[in-house]
Amino acid sequence: MPRFTRTITATPADIDELGHVNNAVWVRWIQDVAVAHWAAVADPAHVDAYVWVVTRHEIDYRGNVAAGERVTAETWVPEAPRGARFDRHMRFTGADGRVKVEAKTTWAIVERASGKLIRVPREVAVPFLAD
Repeated sequence: MPRFTRTITATPADIDELGHVNNAVWVRWIQDVAVAHWAAVADPAHVDAYVWVVTRHEIDYRGNVAAGERVTAETWVPEAPRGARFDRHMRFTGADGRVKVEAKTTWAIVERASGKLIRVPREVAVPFLAD
């Protein structure tokens, strides 16, 4: 399965009262990396025709990240979609090599023209699954 990576540096605005990246920021980063992966890999016609929405997040917090620290976000789609949905995995690793956050999110595809969920077309899924 092809993997997509992006490096993120925590800013002071990302930090909560405990001095580390806030949980809501991790969710935003998950969204941002997933959207960047879609934009980087998908056929432009598919980007125009479809939009993805999150239906579920499962997040395991394994370590803290402070302002100025960098993490490498890695995402991949491990298996073919199920109807309108598919699972995306995400891992954020710190500069120390330790995993800080792992997540599995379930996404559903919406056809822009109708605003309705549809089955994920095979041609949309293939670029995210092929090695």
